[in-house]
Amino acid sequence: MNVQALPMHRFIDYQGNLVKPLPNWADENTLLQFYRDMVIARVYDAKAVALQRTGKLGTYPSHLGAEAIGIAIGHSLTRADVFVPYYRDMPALWVRGIAIEKNLQYWGGDERGSDFEFEDGSPCTDLPFCVPIATQCTHAVGVAAALKIKGNHNVALVTCGDGATSKGDFLESLNCAGAWNIPLVFVVNNNQWAISVPRTLQCGAEFLADKAVGGGVPGITVDGNDVIAMFDTILEAVGRARKGKGASLIEAISYRLSDHTTADDASRYRNDSELQQAWDYEPIKRLKSYLMSQRMWSDKQEQQLTQEAKAIVEAAVARYLAMAPQPPESTFDYLYETPTKELAPQRDTLINKTLRMQGGKHD
Repeated sequence: MNVQALPMHRFIDYQGNLVKPLPNWADENTLLQFYRDMVIARVYDAKAVALQRTGKLGTYPSHLGAEAIGIAIGHSLTRADVFVPYYRDMPALWVRGIAIEKNLQYWGGDERGSDFEFEDGSPCTDLPFCVPIATQCTHAVGVAAALKIKGNHNVALVTCGDGATSKGDFLESLNCAGAWNIPLVFVVNNNQWAISVPRTLQCGAEFLADKAVGGGVPGITVDGNDVIAMFDTILEAVGRARKGKGASLIEAISYRLSDHTTADDASRYRNDSELQQAWDYEPIKRLKSYLMSQRMWSDKQEQQLTQEAKAIVEAAVARYLAMAPQPPESTFDYLYETPTKELAPQRDTLINKTLRMQGGKHD
């Protein structure tokens, strides 16, 4: 089934043609910023995969094909809002002001990669990446409920994949969000695959946005390959939440152009023709086609951006590789807020053993 033929909110089709007038906010500078950000996010993604293949990064989940979703999310939230990400959300966090090397730290096995702060050093209340499926939705409900109690008109936004919408965590969170009228936006990256399970086997409904009805909240299906449509929809949902009008569910139709993670081989369950068709719809080429047709972009600018993106990513990688590793005893430091009496002597034993090994002595 060609999902791009389904009715959904979009401004630009896959050939870069306008299908309806652009919103007032979509000026040239904004669109160029979106394009720049998506390109940098893709260059980073390719570099992260290469780092994993060469043993410098752990298992990594590519966001290839989902750049428009992440960039739109990142630009739609203020710093006072709370973003509750899942594991493919590096683009959104980076646009929000989280350093690229934080993502590398996390997938490199360093817990400090979850200790977010904005690049200017100011505190960030975004939650860490969530790898368990859909559990972040329950956390987001709690965050949004707290924001409502505080009455400061800030919002929470939580992301998940299409497979997560089949979990009780997601459905219960959606139900609470509607019943409690909290400032929460759900964004579902419907990339057509829950690891190896296709969307057609995941749910019998035509649209995952239809699940919003059960929660009593508005639901909309958006072309997740159209960054303009994504930003426009999220902006409206966030604005609605700020005014105390409650939660929303956004289903973003995209396609996972990569393997599920670097530990996966999608060729075992996905045919090449479907993948090649999906590349025709991908978000970066789409926006570039529109910008070129409007004489907002040129081949020379493209070359300059490519070099800029590589420089930004390589600088972040250099900072990541230069970081001193965490001391071995730090494995104890993240288990409990207050260490138990049983853990303290174990931690001391590990410290002493490490010191002996560094001195050239082994047990």
